Order: sequence, then C-alpha cells, then structure tokens
Amino acid sequence: MDLGICGRKAIVCASSRGLGRACALALAEAGVTLVINGRDPAVLDGAAEDIRLATGVDVKAVAADISTQEGQDALLAVCPEPDILVNNNGGPPFRDFRVLDREALLDGVTMNMVTPIELIQRVIDPMAARGFGRIVNITSVGVKMPLEGLDLSSGARAGLTAFVAGVARSVAHRNVTVNNLLPGYFDTERLRAGFAASAMRTGGSEDDIAAQWANAVPAKRFGAVSEFGHLCAFLCSAHAGYVTGQSILMDGGLYPGSF
Repeated sequence: MDLGICGRKAIVCASSRGLGRACALALAEAGVTLVINGRDPAVLDGAAEDIRLATGVDVKAVAADISTQEGQDALLAVCPEPDILVNNNGGPPFRDFRVLDREALLDGVTMNMVTPIELIQRVIDPMAARGFGRIVNITSVGVKMPLEGLDLSSGARAGLTAFVAGVARSVAHRNVTVNNLLPGYFDTERLRAGFAASAMRTGGSEDDIAAQWANAVPAKRFGAVSEFGHLCAFLCSAHAGYVTGQSILMDGGLYPGSF
C-alpha cells in the first residue's frame, strides 16, 4: 500500500534500537526522510546507516537525551518543522513503589509524560498551519494493565494519554492527528534484559522465563518489532486522518478487556 507520505519529514525519538528503530524503518520504507535519535552515538550511527542502505532515504542521526532542553533543541535544529513526530523514550526500571523518592518520581514523569508533551508543543502549530501532521506516542500496555514494579512508568504514560486526549480533538480539523500505540511484549533487547535480570534474581533460566511470558500471551508469542513499526507507519499515513485521540493496543491479546 502506498501510504501517501513519500517526501514527508519525521522525527522518531529513541530510535536507535527496538520499537523506535522499527518505526523509523517502516517510515523510511514509505519514503519519509528521517531524523533518528538515541544516546549511544555508535549504535545510533549504525542504525542510520542501515536504514539508508535499506531504503535510500535521507537519515540524519542526533545523539541526545530528549528529556533535556538541549536534546530537544538539537533535534529541532536539524528538523524544525516535522510532518511526523513519533514520541518514544526509555522508562523507569522495575522498582517497588515504596523506594521511589521524589527525585525518582519526577524523573519518571519527565521521561514518559513531560518530554513528549514538550515536543508536541513545539511542532503541533506548524503542522496545523500546513494542514498535515501525525503524532504517535509510544506508551505501554501498562496504561491499561499496570504491572507491579512498573507503577511509575504506568502512571506517567497514563498521564500523557489523558493530556493528549483533548489536544487531539483541538487540531483534528487541521488534519493533525495524535494517537497512542500501546505495546505489549515485543522481542526487543529491553525485554530480553528483563529476562536476564529475572533469572539472576530467581535462579531460573532465561529461556524458561521467556517461555512463561510468551505462554501468558493469547497469541503464544512475542511481537515482532516490524509488526509494530508498520502499524505506526500506517497511523502516520495519509489514510489515517480520521483516526485521532485513540490508544491502540498491540499486545497479542494480553489485556483481557473489551474496551
């Protein structure tokens, strides 16, 4: 399918690995020029080169922490008026909520709520003026199904979801959409690192822990990052202008609800 966005410009945050990289690649396959982002320059440059070779599109890499003003400025200096913004960022690690002090709480809210809002503030009016804009926030299944130990991540991402619900409706008439993608268990380095940490903590094997998690998913497998990337690209397409303010689960049926 031609997504109708060839030649558009996108900023994809936290896109040197995992779900962010998959979104960047899918957009590049649709002909979108990219600014990708990460904190490790070597990994980021490798991702940029891989995407260039695979698709032939222009890819610029900005190594920066987007939770800082300086990081956001660096992204927008390279692409001041993106047509597409994919918000993504690392989240707080597993931790009992009782040990979270004020600094940790504020850091988590900054990463997963404040940062995407700040970026939206800076790009949404030019999108509206041009009559096209697509914003996708990568949140988590934890917004609907909080996991013990990830309470801060779930709370901050749920706050973002509520915040952008009204924002989405305010710009829909200008062909600007704001949606949220809620991933469940995808086969990423982050997920595998969680298995390794669990194995060290419990004395179990990583393979057994992975099998238990996969078996808990009705689809009986982890998601492939390419599946996630292609759904993100569709939400950014010319065909998705009537989809806005939505939180779309992509979890293999893990969340056991009707709504």
